[in-house]
Amino acid sequence: MYLADRSAPAPEGAKTAPDRGPVRAPAVASTVLALGAVSMITDISSEMVTAVLPLYLIAGLGLSPLGFGALDGVYNGVSALVQLTGGHLADRVRNHKLIAGIGYGLSALCKPLLLFAHSLGPISVILTLERTGKGLRTAPRDALISLSTPPELQGRAFGVHRAMDTTGALLGPLAAFLILSLTVDGYDAVFGVSACVAVLGVVVLMLFVPSGVDPVPTPPAASAKATPPAASAKATPAKAVAAKATPAKATAATARDADRPAPVRLRDALGLLRLPRLRNLAICAVLLGLTTVSDAFVYLLLQRRTGIGDQWFPLMPLGTAAVFLLLAVPAGALADRIGRRTVFLTGHALLLAGYALLLWAPAWPALPFLVLALHGMFYAATDGVLPAAVAATVPGELRATGMALVGTGQALARFGCSLTFGAAWTLWGTGPALAAAAAGLLCCAAVAGFVLRPSAPQDTR
Repeated sequence: MYLADRSAPAPEGAKTAPDRGPVRAPAVASTVLALGAVSMITDISSEMVTAVLPLYLIAGLGLSPLGFGALDGVYNGVSALVQLTGGHLADRVRNHKLIAGIGYGLSALCKPLLLFAHSLGPISVILTLERTGKGLRTAPRDALISLSTPPELQGRAFGVHRAMDTTGALLGPLAAFLILSLTVDGYDAVFGVSACVAVLGVVVLMLFVPSGVDPVPTPPAASAKATPPAASAKATPAKAVAAKATPAKATAATARDADRPAPVRLRDALGLLRLPRLRNLAICAVLLGLTTVSDAFVYLLLQRRTGIGDQWFPLMPLGTAAVFLLLAVPAGALADRIGRRTVFLTGHALLLAGYALLLWAPAWPALPFLVLALHGMFYAATDGVLPAAVAATVPGELRATGMALVGTGQALARFGCSLTFGAAWTLWGTGPALAAAAAGLLCCAAVAGFVLRPSAPQDTR
């Protein structure tokens, strides 16, 4: 099981030095850093809206918890459905940057529309379109990260990207808090500034992110092996004359046609689920997603549990983001070293501890900090580790599609969790609803631990 692998062989086509093995690549590729910058800027824009949205909808528009759960589920469910389309399109057209750019651009276009929407219907449509953009860009972006990174450094690369992304998640709520404090029409000001920042993210993507991963050059030795000297010596004079008469352009075109990969078909994409390792990862991602309460609900529960004032609500995501930022890279590197399964399941155990504190801990002054710290540790241990594990199971030409399959399953499961949790909150109250989610998470984590257990080593002698 690749989720439990501690190391991986050098990538095919890696440069080698005589008697010294593969030459070590940079720890973090420039593509990863460029995409991290784009994600950071875009996340500042998105989190400015996300930080104020629950309070705006419930306190401002009077939406019920059930209605907010439905909207939050649609908000994430649309992204999940479109993610599969974005991944397949990126693999099919062989241009991950193009599909990711369309997704970033669509999200940026939706931000200024929030200035003109002051009722639930238009806001729902705009948020759906914004999540469509997110769904289009996620899988191509992660594929670019994995394709530009050696297998043994996947966890570190995704950790660096998630840390930069989380920096935006940290700055976004802070910017929203400052805008709400300094302006009269606070919500409209937040939406306007968010639109400007989103446009900046698209500009950075266009200027600094390469269109794709550079193809691995064919080693000279391989070319020599393909045409042995003996075979050349035995060539007939007629063949030699014909070879000399062959135009150089035709030879180059023939070589390009031979190296060009076959187009990706939908049947090939769906066939990925026949891979046992990828199928197990997808099943576990869905099971755990079904019992992962959305961030917005966690913050609303924490506010009601501790009595935090409305003016401080936009700052609660900062606690999660700060811990995530500090631990994303160490958690990714740790997963590369000791095994992704261990780190992944530990993250869900930390989330379960956060649920337990919300349910049974006394109203200590430190309770908000403890819950937000555990929430951030959960994301640090899972958000980058899962795509790193998926990248180790999927061939490069189908990398975006494979990531989209797992990401879609996980997001759809969280969509179902939002709907179910919102209904349970409305019918039973916060305590029984969260207790049911915690019990489900415990059971699903146990199943995932069994399914993702390391396979027995095989004797290949």
